Amino acid sequence: MLSSIRIVLVETFHPGNIGAVARAMKNMGLSQLTLINPRVFPDDEATSRAAGAKDLLEQAQVVNSLEEAIADCQLVIGTSARERTFDLPLMDLESAADFMLDEAPNGNIAILFGRETMGLTNAEMLACNRHLFIDANPEYPVLNIAQAVQLVCYELWRNHRKRIALPVKETKIEAHPRQDEMRLFYQHLELVLRKTSFIIPQHEGRVLDKLQRFFNRARPEKSELGILRGILSSVEESLENKDSSATKKRS
Repeated sequence: MLSSIRIVLVETFHPGNIGAVARAMKNMGLSQLTLINPRVFPDDEATSRAAGAKDLLEQAQVVNSLEEAIADCQLVIGTSARERTFDLPLMDLESAADFMLDEAPNGNIAILFGRETMGLTNAEMLACNRHLFIDANPEYPVLNIAQAVQLVCYELWRNHRKRIALPVKETKIEAHPRQDEMRLFYQHLELVLRKTSFIIPQHEGRVLDKLQRFFNRARPEKSELGILRGILSSVEESLENKDSSATKKRS
């Protein structure tokens, strides 16, 4: 189960933090590390801080975008100590670990950790399905990135060990689409909304952001996404037939 869970670091500034994260992950049995545009990597400081987890650094994926990092993931969890202007379901460490391990047998899961200075942007949180909040002293809730990763990985490891010791009856969880499939759906949705003039260039507002937030929160199953895509295709076909009929009348 732990092998399906990916730690994603976004634009990490200090290479030592990458090494410390790799060590924290290996301590708790996680092995998937993805780096989005790290300032410096590979680096001797990262290797030194990793200690016995150098293999995780050697296997780490380095990518250029969040889209690339999470394309094959069915669930994306964003970590943030700040409240956001839009609501994602908020989860504490214990409930998030339980939720992730329930879904881990069905596909890849990404946990996003932001920059040392500013965390994740609102746009990056918009790509997430859930918001993970680490409860800490409200007067100073900001954790070092390696500490945050260590706490999350520890809770996953603890929950995983508990499941091994006391197996629980598995419940069937319906398959959810990967993020690359959701991205194609959002593109299709935008195309149809523009064709129907539901969205007009002069007054676009935040409709698309709000719809993405809604679907990321709702997490349609694969079969449900297929129905939604079918509806969009049906609308497109109706529009094309209408245009064709209008053209014939004019001619």
